[in-house]
Amino acid sequence: MVNPNYEESNVTRPIYKVYKRRFWGLAQLVLLNIVVSWDWLTFSSISSTAAEYFQVSESAINWMSTGYLFAFCIASPFVIWVLNKGGPKPAIVITATLLLIGNWLRYAGTRANGGIFGLAMFGQILIGLAQPFCLCAPTRYSDLWFSDKGRTSATAVASLANPLGAALGQLIDSEWASKPSDIPNMVLYISVISSVAAIPSFFLPAAPPTPPSASSAIPRTPLIPATRQLLGTLEFWLILIPFSVYVGFFNSVSSLLNQILEPYGFSETDAGIAGAILIVVGLVVAAVVSPLTDRFKHYLGSIRILVPIVVASYIGLIFAPSSSAGIAPSYVVMALMGASSFSLLPVVLEYLVEITYPFSPEIGSTICWTGGQLLGACFILIQDALKASENANPAYNMRNALIFACVICAAAAPFPLSLGLFGRTVTRRRLEIDRGIELQGSVSPPEEKKGGLSEDTPPADISFYIR
Repeated sequence: MVNPNYEESNVTRPIYKVYKRRFWGLAQLVLLNIVVSWDWLTFSSISSTAAEYFQVSESAINWMSTGYLFAFCIASPFVIWVLNKGGPKPAIVITATLLLIGNWLRYAGTRANGGIFGLAMFGQILIGLAQPFCLCAPTRYSDLWFSDKGRTSATAVASLANPLGAALGQLIDSEWASKPSDIPNMVLYISVISSVAAIPSFFLPAAPPTPPSASSAIPRTPLIPATRQLLGTLEFWLILIPFSVYVGFFNSVSSLLNQILEPYGFSETDAGIAGAILIVVGLVVAAVVSPLTDRFKHYLGSIRILVPIVVASYIGLIFAPSSSAGIAPSYVVMALMGASSFSLLPVVLEYLVEITYPFSPEIGSTICWTGGQLLGACFILIQDALKASENANPAYNMRNALIFACVICAAAAPFPLSLGLFGRTVTRRRLEIDRGIELQGSVSPPEEKKGGLSEDTPPADISFYIR
């Protein structure tokens, strides 16, 4: 018979707790991701109007988005270091600071002397430097503040706020800037909104008083060894390659959507609605999929279902703009693309953290986001170069650019679908650590001593988990 006083006299159980204040930081990450994404597509959704105002070509306006993405890549190594050494709080503060400076410099570039394109571009690049600090923070933040019962949902809310900002930009910017002379006021309004959203960043708590789960309490592998081992792991590349490709084409299509639809007689407002459908439908579906993933942990099954749907949506995008049915097919394709892409994003990010544990979450996620932004910039340049000439029917159509996107997306699909196949077992180690602690609460004290998962630090070599 078990001594009823055994627990008090012989065992000191660690106490794991989540705090309500975690939602304040999550809300701030949401706000920052909304405004940095809105800033990113400020001029893309009104590319022809902006080109006329600055007296430059639409290709030059495309560089507002492309330069933003390249800035992301430049900042990424520093982002990994800040998140690894300081946690989410310093990254959030840096985001807010760069947003404040970049937005007002960009406004000055649109207002001064009838528009100074170079100054506006410089402000845009500063905002681009801010984006990775908040976009790469959600997995680190959810790991620090949330238990396994809410991590995927927290990552989804913060990460998908970024495309929500893009949707707002697609819808609102075309209304605020219906003619070239409206550009300065539009940028002013966005700068005010971004500034208000940035201010709370300086008052957030840095970390919870106690860890939310067992896996959060265990020391992580140091940054340099973790990065080296991560880059030598096959499963990481099976996620990195498709993640980069699909995020890259999402960025490219979002930036070029107006130019994809315009040759077929659709307006900037039509393109804005299409972009909003892409985002809103994606957010709604992700709001359903993410809690289900939190509950059932079917990461790999979700990936294998959603990746083919993403590829199918890019196939549909080739034919939708030229359809005789008008704009409706493009709206349907945008809805399909948004639903699959947005549902896939947080699932992949959390699955990556699970299989690379005990590596700190920001390492893998930042590398993946950087790959997506880098390819996004490259895809914008390539697809812009593939734009048809003025003698084509219709002039300046982007059919070849869309075929290019479809081929690359299809070529990337086998990589994630191969996870866990060919005799390789992929272990969700972080989840096992957390469940080990929970399981110990339901067994007798002598059996608890046999488990040891709560007391032993996991080995640094990731091959222990993927074999």
